[in-house]
Amino acid sequence: MVQFALWALALGALAGRTSAVAIDGQSAQSRPRQLDCTGVNAININCKSQEAPYHRDFFYVGGRSVNASTGTLTVDQIYVEKLTPTLSEHKPNPIVFIHGGGVSGSTWLNTPDNREGWATYFTKQGYVVYLLDANAIGRSAENDLTNFTTIPGTSNENVEIGFTAVGLYNYYPQSALHTQWPGSGQNGDPVFDQFKKSFIPLTSPYVAQETAMRASGCELLSLLGANAYIISHSLGARYSVLMSNDCPQYIAASINIEPATVPFWGYGYGLGGNPSTPWGLTWTALDYVPAIANSFELQTESVGNETMAKRNCYRQKEPARQLPNISSVPYLMVTAEASLHITYDHCIIDYLKQVGGSPDWIKLSDVGIKGNAHFMHIEKNNLEIAAVVEGWIEAH
Repeated sequence: MVQFALWALALGALAGRTSAVAIDGQSAQSRPRQLDCTGVNAININCKSQEAPYHRDFFYVGGRSVNASTGTLTVDQIYVEKLTPTLSEHKPNPIVFIHGGGVSGSTWLNTPDNREGWATYFTKQGYVVYLLDANAIGRSAENDLTNFTTIPGTSNENVEIGFTAVGLYNYYPQSALHTQWPGSGQNGDPVFDQFKKSFIPLTSPYVAQETAMRASGCELLSLLGANAYIISHSLGARYSVLMSNDCPQYIAASINIEPATVPFWGYGYGLGGNPSTPWGLTWTALDYVPAIANSFELQTESVGNETMAKRNCYRQKEPARQLPNISSVPYLMVTAEASLHITYDHCIIDYLKQVGGSPDWIKLSDVGIKGNAHFMHIEKNNLEIAAVVEGWIEAH
């Protein structure tokens, strides 16, 4: 017993000596540890979330049955998350977010460096938000393997060239203005490395993808109980155009963030390009007036002299057939100062006017927002851009 008492006293003395060791006037035991909560480090249990409080539900919408060797499969369904603000009252119209090609609905959540994303921003403003994984992407992975061929996710090099380090490659004059990416934008930078991991395999046959999304997209809108503002990015804008064509009665407005709906043509990083979207804005049929049975009936022409700073455009020869359904939906396009889209997005506006629409176009540099590229919704000033979009929504 005496030996135990001596041992306890010694241990207590040692503990007291340890607690007395001070660093910068503070004991080593009580000194707070600095915690890095940027980027992927925020996965740490002690890091505070940047997300706003909301209620979360998920659903699968659409789909059809097909016979397979293993039995009956469900194909073409889409995964949908519903984020409901915790406020006592929410806005009367929801927002449906549609992601671009190669990424999933997670692109609207927190940013790669773990700042607040657009989903959080708009739930804070009181909007019920819906996030989709488009057909054959992410949690809407496709069972119809015959019609949905899959290609690998976007390479590191293409991510740099097109999105994160456009100024280093200097393919078009405006690329030098890019300043808003958080980090170097190159492989090895922690923010870039987190971002590139969000790119997943995507499907290459656009006709099959559009056909699948058309049915499930309009079904989703019909279930919401109020007309929706659709905010789409890049390739996702083809879906909002198709919904505007097929079920405009469910849409409050279509907001397109640098859409991939350039009429009839696909531009690369050099002069020239390749025929694309044979129905003008999409790969699948639109309801033109006078009606046509085949896209070959659309007579097109090139307008303008092509330079790397401003591309030529393709449009219908006059008199142009009209798109009354699409034109009936209020429309906004947003284009960044330093993106490749600044060189050809004017073609989309010109075509929408030609087919009977009255589109709005916000070029961010015209409202004092400088230095953004194609993924503006996750760049350093993403919430400033979200506020511009919200202002337009509130006015419409």
